[in-house]
Amino acid sequence: MEQTVEQKLKALWLLQAIHTKIDKIRQVRGELPMEVADLEDEIAGLETRIEKIRTDLDDLEDSIVKRKNMIKDAQAAIKKYESQLNEVKNNREYDAISKEIEIQGLEIQVCEKRIKEAEFEIRNKTENYDATVGNLEYSKNELEGKKKELETITSETQKEEDALLAKAAEAEANIEERLVKVYYRLRNSFKNGLAVVSIDRDSCSGCHNKIPAQMQSEIRQRKKIIICEHCGRVLVDEGIVLEIEQEYGF
Repeated sequence: MEQTVEQKLKALWLLQAIHTKIDKIRQVRGELPMEVADLEDEIAGLETRIEKIRTDLDDLEDSIVKRKNMIKDAQAAIKKYESQLNEVKNNREYDAISKEIEIQGLEIQVCEKRIKEAEFEIRNKTENYDATVGNLEYSKNELEGKKKELETITSETQKEEDALLAKAAEAEANIEERLVKVYYRLRNSFKNGLAVVSIDRDSCSGCHNKIPAQMQSEIRQRKKIIICEHCGRVLVDEGIVLEIEQEYGF
């Protein structure tokens, strides 16, 4: 059997009343869920940064070892060339070997310079690493505290929220699909989640704008669904609010 307008209005107000209670429960948790999520993201970022610094430090250490080996090879080559100087037969050979010794000496200088640069970078990255590890430990402790706080609040309210969500689903099932879509569109349009509001002191309790007397009379007749001409919310009269509260406790 098709619902009357009055039944539709009552069903909409009941759904709104249930959602308002759910919203209040979630407000108790405040920003904690978002803070926990932000800390988890921050920790993941810090761990990635630490891993990157570790890799960079390993690469720098490897480069130092490589440069030191190159210095040893160059020093060995210089010794070999120096011994060959005693056996040269002419100036051309002497100049060629001397040039090789000079090249190996320059190679040693370049390697020593690169080693110093790498050591300087290692010191900087090690400081950065230590600071990042400290930040990670601090963030982990913060996360642990926030999670415990959230778990405490959630455990105290989850049972009630689950029961209300079940009631909301049951109430929604009694509302035609078209109205449900309108309801959620309005609910998602306002920060406070109020899609259905009552008359309060001759005004819309959603936007607090004055409702004309003729419109108030039509709302109380419950013969058609009327929306606030200022905010677009569905309006119900005070009587529906009282009836739903008495029947359902909302």
